[in-house]
Amino acid sequence: MATKNNVQDTHISARLRELHTSLIGIVSAMNRPQRDEELIRQAGVRLDRALFPLLVGIERLGPIGVVELAERSGRDYTTVSRQVAKLDSLGLVERRASDADARVRLASITPKGKAMTDALDAARDKMARAVFASWDKEDFDNLVRLMRRLADAIDQPPAPPGDAG
Repeated sequence: MATKNNVQDTHISARLRELHTSLIGIVSAMNRPQRDEELIRQAGVRLDRALFPLLVGIERLGPIGVVELAERSGRDYTTVSRQVAKLDSLGLVERRASDADARVRLASITPKGKAMTDALDAARDKMARAVFASWDKEDFDNLVRLMRRLADAIDQPPAPPGDAG
């Protein structure tokens, strides 16, 4: 006799490839240089396209260490360290030693950096409204709720092998 979990696992397995393909499509679209350039243009900011995702990451997640920022952005530590130093020199972020570990340098957004991320957010909002213009409120709210749930679940450490939950 099939259990509820077996039926659910079978359903999930059957749809995982489609979900994975959708996520690849979303990430690919969001990582297109042309999209970044358009976002920067609409925001009216002057910033190297390679720097703005790090600036936004620091604003959303900061204070954050360079190692964690590099891991989250999928970039090499030395590259991110150099780029964060550039953001610091532009007055968009500030770096300080961590209270917990003086070897760790934490990056935080400055008021100038926050003004820039606010402009980027406004441009992103305008671009997203065009994408979601035909969606009804319930579908959009469900997407937001389920994406948050997925993001939270993915951020958890994987279960040990053989642990069914």
